[in-house]
Amino acid sequence: MIVKGQKINDRYEIIRTIGEGGMANVYLGYDTILDRNVAIKVLRGDLSSDEKFVRRFQREALSASSLSHPNIVAMYDVGEDNGLYYIVMEYIEGKTLKQLLKKRGSLTLSEAIDIMLQITDGMAHAHDSYIVHRDLKPQNIMIQDDGQIKITDFGIAMALNSTQLTQTNSVMGSVHYLPPEQAAGKGSTIKSDIYSMGIIFYELLTGSLPFKGESAVEIALKQMRDPLPDVHALNKDIPQSIENIILKATAKNPKNRYNDVKEMHNDLLTALNDDRMDEPPYVYPYPEHEVDETTKVMKKLTDAENADTTTIATPIVDDKVKKTNKWVKILAIVAAAIIVICATIFFIVPAVTGEPDIKVPDVSGLEVSEAEDELKDAGFEVAAKIEEEASDTIEEGLVVRTDPEAGRSIKKGTTITLYRSTGEETFEIEDYTGQNYIAVQTELELHDISVNVEKRDVDTSKEYDEQEIVGQSVAAGEKLKKGDSITLYIPNIVSTYPDMLEQGWSREDAEDFASTYNLNLTIREEETTAYEEGKVIRQSRAAGSPIVSGASITITVAKRPTTPTTPSEEEPTTGQDDPSTETGDETTSGQSETSES
Repeated sequence: MIVKGQKINDRYEIIRTIGEGGMANVYLGYDTILDRNVAIKVLRGDLSSDEKFVRRFQREALSASSLSHPNIVAMYDVGEDNGLYYIVMEYIEGKTLKQLLKKRGSLTLSEAIDIMLQITDGMAHAHDSYIVHRDLKPQNIMIQDDGQIKITDFGIAMALNSTQLTQTNSVMGSVHYLPPEQAAGKGSTIKSDIYSMGIIFYELLTGSLPFKGESAVEIALKQMRDPLPDVHALNKDIPQSIENIILKATAKNPKNRYNDVKEMHNDLLTALNDDRMDEPPYVYPYPEHEVDETTKVMKKLTDAENADTTTIATPIVDDKVKKTNKWVKILAIVAAAIIVICATIFFIVPAVTGEPDIKVPDVSGLEVSEAEDELKDAGFEVAAKIEEEASDTIEEGLVVRTDPEAGRSIKKGTTITLYRSTGEETFEIEDYTGQNYIAVQTELELHDISVNVEKRDVDTSKEYDEQEIVGQSVAAGEKLKKGDSITLYIPNIVSTYPDMLEQGWSREDAEDFASTYNLNLTIREEETTAYEEGKVIRQSRAAGSPIVSGASITITVAKRPTTPTTPSEEEPTTGQDDPSTETGDETTSGQSETSES
């Protein structure tokens, strides 16, 4: 455990804890060589023991250290000291954007635009250096007292994209800002960062998140499926030009988003111009939920064929075009005549002289042999290869459908393909141990499998991530069908109280601790010369006992005596408070807001 006064790499002296998170603990430190305060982020949990992640983290952090921009936190150093992997960054005096939103709710339009202009300017610089953040959220954006924005956590966000926890489509960071393609397990691009910035802009203006749910999986599914709630319903004063920026940035289909962050930045610069106040709502040029490439191509062709009444299909001609060479016109007429003749030969003549089309009979639910006989009796050929297809309604082994489908009128002698039922669709369960439960739950629920998540006590000698799967109710290799359920077990990680006296904690350390764990802290003072002033000399909660959010804790800190005393006059102290015999001055602070890292 890192304590105050400890030196990392014999250079960075720990002053106090700034915050704790699932990936790292953050400390205020002092660079003894360059004589400046720094922020030190130390990796924790199984991330530190994952060699693949550590190598990736070090490489990406060093890459991010090349970024130099006023809206990006400077990264000074990356290293390892006795198994502690750390990055040293610029220390920012301020709060996170999330903390500001908690305090203020929504921001004014001018404030939100100013913040977004700084974020897009910084991210454009990062993207120009081929660096994608992948975890943009208000918790990773600092705002100084003068309003300047600083984007943090580049190294960790990039490294997490290829760790064991994320190689199976894990959802790290806050799912509220997660792009649909990341929630679906696809890769991250600059357009993924653009989506996250669009959600941040929405939250700045409305004071709320667009997609909410009882679980991270439910939110991830909404990111992929649900349209963005109407911004005007929450803030009717938002101009259409601003809403258009949010709509374009948060499109489900990356093709409908900005091409790059610079384009979004430039759009923000002109959004409040008079000529943009009455612009129409943004219409997505591509379908938001594309099925496959064939569907997309056919859709575009159909649109083009039906567009002869629109301006798109209206030719723009000038005098030069009207003077087209007459030979070109003649050739066009000849080509049209050839097409008419071919159509007559291949379509019209057979239609008049040939046999009438016949309908394909419905053979679903029949045995394959019975279906073949019925189709042949109707005048059709049957393909030698029988295809297979899952069905929730047709019994296994029976015919599900035909291609061409039943009821369609086609030529006699056409070859029909039969599809045989394989029974209800099943999903083969894998060994999910060590994977992130949010990613696994999202994947399973997309297959309509019910997922329960329960906590389980684990071996305390091993470190676990709080979202890591440590067991499952269905063994790997078994198959589940729609409506079946599985239970995923995650570690029951219980944080415990430290020994503040033994570790040399100060009043400030205790206040930070109470803020982090949302505790009601009471501070008493006791005159003594046995301890340094401001140091914790007793605590009401026993070291090693579990921490419960909202609980109360009393600490006693040393105070310099108003009347000098000798050490022999001091009563011995212990590490725990006895409230019934406590004396001295008392100060109380209420519930603290949880620190975010």
